[in-house]
Amino acid sequence: MKIFNNLQFREWDAISIHHQGLRSIELMERAATKLFEWISGNFENKQLFYIFCGKGNNGGDGLALARQLIIAGKEVRVFILETGSGGSPDFFENLHRLHQLTPAIVFCQNAESFPFLSEDGILVDALFGTGLNKPLDGLALELIRHLQKHRGITLAIDLPSGLFSDGPSKPQEVLPATHTLSFQSYKLALLMDDNGLLVGNVHILDIGLSQNFEKETDTLFETIEESLIQMIIRPRNPFGHKGTFGNACLVAGQHGMMGAAVLAARACLASGAGKTTLCVPEEESAILPAVIPEALCEFSGKEKFERTIPFNKFQSVGIGPGIGTDEKTRQALLHSLPGIQAPYLLDADALNLLQVADFRSFQHKECVITPHPLEFDRLFGKSQNVFNRINLAQNVSMDLGIYIVLKGHHTCIFTPKGKVYINTNGNDGMAKGGSGDVLTGLITGLLAQGYPLPEAAILGVFLHGSAGDLATAKYSRHSMQPSHIIECLAEVWKKLE
Repeated sequence: MKIFNNLQFREWDAISIHHQGLRSIELMERAATKLFEWISGNFENKQLFYIFCGKGNNGGDGLALARQLIIAGKEVRVFILETGSGGSPDFFENLHRLHQLTPAIVFCQNAESFPFLSEDGILVDALFGTGLNKPLDGLALELIRHLQKHRGITLAIDLPSGLFSDGPSKPQEVLPATHTLSFQSYKLALLMDDNGLLVGNVHILDIGLSQNFEKETDTLFETIEESLIQMIIRPRNPFGHKGTFGNACLVAGQHGMMGAAVLAARACLASGAGKTTLCVPEEESAILPAVIPEALCEFSGKEKFERTIPFNKFQSVGIGPGIGTDEKTRQALLHSLPGIQAPYLLDADALNLLQVADFRSFQHKECVITPHPLEFDRLFGKSQNVFNRINLAQNVSMDLGIYIVLKGHHTCIFTPKGKVYINTNGNDGMAKGGSGDVLTGLITGLLAQGYPLPEAAILGVFLHGSAGDLATAKYSRHSMQPSHIIECLAEVWKKLE
């Protein structure tokens, strides 16, 4: 699903209205109907709704929704933020229609007109949507602060009030939503970790905008959907053998960190790789046949990764989980990397051992790094907010010619062409040590099978998140473990196949 900026969304609305022979208010009514259907399906027993409207088209959506809820027999109280300025034509048309049904409309001209809100009532935020272009102040800010005190359910239409669609909103105040009901496609703000506690559960409602616009309009941002995954997945060769599906090498583990090596190797095997070779310290290798007999074993040194490894017999290489940050390990890493001809992945301690200059010295077009935000910041500089980090990661990927998998609640994949793929599955139950090792094994295994970058990264991240969701359903967010992600990969593959 493509992610458009605010300007493109406005153009999408206009083109859809023109091509479908609609009036703009008819498209607004269509949007309100989708809102009504979602609310009816999820809050059938709720009887009281407080709808707060601005005087733009977001407010018009709120007024049209109010009318449909009243017709359905709900108790609806409408409050309009009176800023002294005019409103959109569609707002006034819907206001006229609503006046014919109910007198329960209050224009909030000062703080004294702000109502008490019962916890049993649902607060609908139709104040600003994507129309906000400057920080809140004056009466609008007072109203947001008043509504923040509501302890019941809050539904935001399109965007929670206070959020900007395409850029950072902090430090200004926002009205947090329990659910955000957005139209047709994600707005970038809905996918940024900084906004996670503000947008709540995000639901995309299809209001039938022009499909041709979506197909023909270019954008750098795209969400990872199953339709994309089905285009990426390659069928297994029924006449294949273990060599057909590649030999993946994982350089991982040291004393006290062998679990990282085991998790990465198990995930690599579950990816479908034909062979998985673990390069581990000789003194730590004795446990491997007992815990993962399917993996081959080579030695990366006596006590740690401390010798140059010839990687020419492998179809992919993954380096980093649990290798430590010893200077001998750094030197072994620097001497080994230039000899890699296959696609390779750097994660965890491999990233902690490197500097930006190192990437330039062994630049390779088939390199992917998988940092979490703190690892990324250490390498490339601290960002003030997640939007700045996204922009920086785009620039770093293009500058260094490497692929970046920036891990987070919505993991982002950056390509050297500036394209960004944002994953939308996965959950906070996966936020445990070892989950990243699983992802390393998955992507390395997919690369060994011949999946090119960024397809291997996209597929690996999607599989990881999908298995994490299954593990959460089975074991709960608190109790699920990274090993459960590996356990659930088989079910994800079955569904995709």
